[in-house]
Amino acid sequence: QVQLVESGGGLVQPGGSLRLSCAASESIFSRYVLGWYRQAPGKQREFVAITTSGGITDYADSVQGRFTISKDNTKNTVTLQMNSLKPEDTAIYYCSARPPWALNTYYGQGTQVTVSS
Repeated sequence: QVQLVESGGGLVQPGGSLRLSCAASESIFSRYVLGWYRQAPGKQREFVAITTSGGITDYADSVQGRFTISKDNTKNTVTLQMNSLKPEDTAIYYCSARPPWALNTYYGQGTQVTVSS
C-alpha cells in the first residue's frame, strides 16, 4: 500500500513563497519516481515536478526556475519549494509516487495552495 502524507499548504501573497512536504515509507521513497501534481478549480490535474531515485528532476514549463523539488533521505520526505508564487499557481497540490516499472501513479490526499492578495 502506498501512503503519501502532504503538509505545508496555505495562503500566500503574490511573490511569496511556500514549502510543501510529502512523507512516504522508505521502500517507496527509495525506489519510486516521486513528484507533485496540481489541480486548479475547473481544470484537469497537471504535472508540476518529479524526481527520480537517481536524483534526476523535471519541471513543468510554467514553474521552471521558480519551484524546486528535493528529497531528504534522512526523513523520507520529498519537498517542493515554491518561490515567486503567482495567482495562477492556486490549486490543490498532490504528492505523487510511481513505480519506475509501471505506469500507475499514486497520489496523496492533497494540500491547498492559495495565492492571493
